Amino acid sequence: MIESNSELAVLAGGCFWCTEAVFQRLRGVKEVIPGYTGGTIKNPAYREIISGRTGHTESIKITFDPSEIQFKSLLEVFFATHDPTTLNRQANDVGTQYRSEIFYQNEDQKTIAEQFIKELNQNNVFGSPVVTAVTEAKPFYNAEEEHINYYNDHRMQGYCQVIIDPKIRTLEKYYSDKLL
Repeated sequence: MIESNSELAVLAGGCFWCTEAVFQRLRGVKEVIPGYTGGTIKNPAYREIISGRTGHTESIKITFDPSEIQFKSLLEVFFATHDPTTLNRQANDVGTQYRSEIFYQNEDQKTIAEQFIKELNQNNVFGSPVVTAVTEAKPFYNAEEEHINYYNDHRMQGYCQVIIDPKIRTLEKYYSDKLL
C-alpha cells in the first residue's frame, strides 16, 4: 500500500539496472523497485525472464510524490535516458524482455503518456517513430535481491561504466534541476 501523498508509475525501458539507477536520483521519487511485469506467469524468476518466453519485461515500479515531481516529468526523463524507437531492444539487450513500455495506473497516466508520445512523434524528436507501448498496469513482481540497487553497489563493473554511466551523465546534464 502506498502513502496517500504518493503515486505509482511502472516503466520499462530496457535493463532495469539502468532505469533504477536513473530514477533513484530524482527529487520526489520515494522508492524504485526493479522487477517484472506484462507477462503470462505468476512470480517469474530472472532466469525465466531473460529467456524471453514469459512475456514479462524488465521494469521498475516508482513510488513518487506528485507534489514534488509530476508523472509527465518522469516521462521526460524516461524518454531522454533510453531509446524508445527500437522495438524490443536497448543497445546490446535484445528481446521482448527489454521493450519500451509504460504501464499506466489510471486513465490520467494513460492520457498523459499517449499525448507525450504523440508530441514526440509530431516533433520528430528522435528521427524515428517512438514504439513505446502504453498498456494498462499488470501484476508487478519484485526482482531478486541481487538486482536491487545494482548500479550503486557495482559501479566499477564494465556494464555499469559503459551502459549506465552515460545515462546518468545525460540525467545530470539535462535534468539537474530534478536531482536530489
